[in-house]
Amino acid sequence: MQAEIRIERFADQGRCVGHIDGRVVFVRFALPGELLRVTVDEPHDREDRFWTAEVDEVIEASPERVPYAWPLAGPLSSGGGVGGVGGADLCHVSLDGQLAWKSQIVKEQISRLGRQDVDVPISRPDDDGSRGGLHWRTRIEMIADEQGLPSMRRRGTHQRVRVHDMPLASKALLDIAQEQGVWNTSFVPGTHIRLSVPEPRAGVEAEDNFGLLTNDELQAGKQQLVEGVRVDGRLFTYQVDASGFWQVHLDAPQTLAQEVIDLVRSQVGDDSHPCIWDLYSGSGLFTLPLATVVGGGAKVLSVEGAKVAVRNARRNLREMNINHVDVRCGDVSATLNHLPSNLSAPDVVVLDPPRAGARSRVCHQIADAAAKAVVYVACDPTSLARDIGTFCKLGYTLRHIRAFDIYPMTHHVETVAMLTR
Repeated sequence: MQAEIRIERFADQGRCVGHIDGRVVFVRFALPGELLRVTVDEPHDREDRFWTAEVDEVIEASPERVPYAWPLAGPLSSGGGVGGVGGADLCHVSLDGQLAWKSQIVKEQISRLGRQDVDVPISRPDDDGSRGGLHWRTRIEMIADEQGLPSMRRRGTHQRVRVHDMPLASKALLDIAQEQGVWNTSFVPGTHIRLSVPEPRAGVEAEDNFGLLTNDELQAGKQQLVEGVRVDGRLFTYQVDASGFWQVHLDAPQTLAQEVIDLVRSQVGDDSHPCIWDLYSGSGLFTLPLATVVGGGAKVLSVEGAKVAVRNARRNLREMNINHVDVRCGDVSATLNHLPSNLSAPDVVVLDPPRAGARSRVCHQIADAAAKAVVYVACDPTSLARDIGTFCKLGYTLRHIRAFDIYPMTHHVETVAMLTR
C-alpha cells in the first residue's frame, strides 16, 4: 500500500514518526517536517497499533536531507533498485543533522526512562567531518552470495546483493581488502566473511596486522591483532582477537578511553591508591589506563565474561608490567558476590555493558558497595536511561552526560554518563 504522509518527529532505530488515517507509522529514511510518498510494509491490513513504512518519493524535503551517501544502503528503491542492504540508515541525513538526531534521541530516552531532564551535548571524532562520515569502520562482515562473492542481504528478502566496495570501511581496511582480493574471491556460497584491520598508529609495530576470517576460521593475516590507543599522550598497546569485540570506529578507543579517564580522575583527585572496578572490561581498553594513569597505584578489579577477551586482557597487562589488577572471568553479578575485602569498597565503578545494559541487579550491587561515583559507557540509549533511573532511585545523581557519534551514517550512538552518590 502506498500513501502520502507528513513526518512529525524523530523516533528510535533510525526511523521517524507520522500518521496515516490516525495510525502511527514508523518511516525509514525520513526526516521531520517532510512530506513523503511511502510504501507501507506488508501485511498492512493487520490490526497492530502501528505500521512501518519506507520512503518511495520525497515531495517536500527537509533542509537536512542530502543525497544518499551509500545508495545500496538506502531505501529499497535506491541504488538502481537494489538498495536496502542496511548498515547506514542515516545516509540521507547531513552530518550536523545526524548529530542533532542522536542528541535528541538520547535526551528523550533519559527523560522518559531515567526521569532526568538534561541536555545531551554530542561530538564527533575530529576527522569524521573531513571524511564526510565515511571510512571509519575497522571491522566489516559480509556473506558469500550464490556465486560465492561478497554480498549483503537485502532487507525483507532472501536476496543477496553483491558488494564491490564498503564506503564505511577505513582506508587501511580497504587497502587490505584490495591486496587480498576480497571483492573478487569466490567463497563457498553462504560463507560468513569478516575482515578486521586495526588503524595504523605511530609507535605500533605489527607485521600483517589484519585478520581475514571465513566462518570464524582464519584465512589470512593473524588471529591476534595489535591495537594502539593514546591516553594522556601515552601509548597503550593491546592484543585483541580478530573475531572478538573491539570498538569498531578507528578513533573510538582513544576518544572513549580519554573521556573515561578524565571523568575518573575528576572523582579520585589526589588519592594515590583508589579502588576502581572495571566491569564488562573486554580486552582491557579502560583497564590499562585506569591502572596506570589514574592514581598510579590504583587497586583495580576487572570483570569480563568472554574467556578470549580475558586472556588477552591478562596478556596486555603483563606486556606493560602491570601486576596490581585483579582480572576475573565470569558473570559480572555473580563475581561481585565474592570479592576480597580490599576490593569490596570501590571509589569509582566504570562499566561498559553490552546493548542490554547492566540491569537492576548489577546497579543494586554497585550501590550496595557504596561506590562514590559511576562512569557508565553505553551503546544503547534506552538501556542507559533505564539504568540511570535505577541508580537515581538508589541515591545517585546524574552529574555528566555526553554523546559521541562514533557510528556516523547509522542511528547508533555511544554515550558516557557519570553519576555520583
